[in-house]
Amino acid sequence: MIHQYKLNGYNIVLDICSGSVHAVDDVAYDIIADYKSKSKEDIITAMQEKYLGVDGISETDIEECYQQVEDLEKAGKLFVKDSFKPMAGALKRKTAGVVKALCLHIAHTCNLNCEYCFASQGKYHGERAVMSFEVGKRALDFLVENSGTRRNLEVDFFGGEPLMNFEVVKQLVEYARSIEKEKNKNFRFTLTTNGLLIDDDVIDFANREMSNVVLSLDGRKEIHDKYRVDYAGKGSWERIVPKFQKLVNARGGKNYYMRGTFTHANPDFLEDIKVMLDLGFNELSMEPVVCAKGDKSELTEEDLPIVLDQYEKLASLMLEKEKEGKPFTFYHYMIDLSGGPCIYKRISGCGSGTEYMAVTPWGDLYPCHQFVGDEKYLLGNIFDGVKNTAVQEEFLECNVYARKECADCWAKLYCSGGCAANAYHATGSVKGVYEYGCKLFCKRMECAIMVAVAKALGDV
Repeated sequence: MIHQYKLNGYNIVLDICSGSVHAVDDVAYDIIADYKSKSKEDIITAMQEKYLGVDGISETDIEECYQQVEDLEKAGKLFVKDSFKPMAGALKRKTAGVVKALCLHIAHTCNLNCEYCFASQGKYHGERAVMSFEVGKRALDFLVENSGTRRNLEVDFFGGEPLMNFEVVKQLVEYARSIEKEKNKNFRFTLTTNGLLIDDDVIDFANREMSNVVLSLDGRKEIHDKYRVDYAGKGSWERIVPKFQKLVNARGGKNYYMRGTFTHANPDFLEDIKVMLDLGFNELSMEPVVCAKGDKSELTEEDLPIVLDQYEKLASLMLEKEKEGKPFTFYHYMIDLSGGPCIYKRISGCGSGTEYMAVTPWGDLYPCHQFVGDEKYLLGNIFDGVKNTAVQEEFLECNVYARKECADCWAKLYCSGGCAANAYHATGSVKGVYEYGCKLFCKRMECAIMVAVAKALGDV
């Protein structure tokens, strides 16, 4: 399978099944486009009619270019057939029952009342609650007990707002550290926070114990304060930005993400990214809103061309900043063209419900945080383990080849079938496809690959 596109002055050809990325000239680009549908003679004739004499291009140049395309095909770098379908699901089956990560819902409550919150202001459509140390300790023991020979384990402190239960966070980290050596495990912790309760104690602790910190900021003050308000209806921007700056500076500007959400109110999210950069943040992520169909925050079809254009302009801005010696990271543009995930991970997709689970304050297990509160997807609990094997089986079978809509998609080995939760909320099935999200993902990948190509060619 081949995917070709032009972006920012580059002609890019992707061979999907070999993972090869080619930056080519116009002649090669057009030859590749016709290579499988027309004869060699017809292609060379067409290329001569179009390019002969242009920039000194000769008949020999065109014939040599065609030969180079043939050589790439023989070398397994163009037009490689898809042979991965028989492997689909193999990795999940092989590691079935092995858990490597938990999302601990340390607090089902929040000190903000964000209008677009998928978690119903932290309550997850239930009652407000905080996790006790005893439940959290059992969750960590459950993770260790079910991690097999895997040494590196990941734990996300999530909410609601985790800092509303900060003492238990600290106690759980202390407990985890106390058993690492005995259990031959290494815990990596992440904290996600809206920032209101950050103080020097939080900063010191986070910088000592958290491998990553995710900070919620929607960019422009007027956008952020439109949605991220407290229960008095007051915006939070002015209260949290100085705290975020202090925390990031104390971390040396590394191992954090400034995470924003863009909605129907700001499809021009690049303006929000520019604000984040001006504030001194350079590890950035802007995510499309997750909300109910028909919600006023929902991204519309009218927003789509704006958002796609923003992704392209963002890629150009990244290259400009790179040239200026002021690089920044955008989470969705992080891609390794020389390696990256193995093919098993590429086809298996997200590990939700199998190697990754969310834990509620009272110890219930769900496939991930976006399923919490939906009793249909209650897997079991940390005391008795997974009991709803039918649901876990559904997630074990969830891979890129389980979605017929993905069969002819060039991006399938980059997205691995996409987010099961988004698919479920859009279609009612974890094996469905969230089409709007697919369009955004494909554009992000085109932009990410273009940026990587520019860097590889030394153009920045």
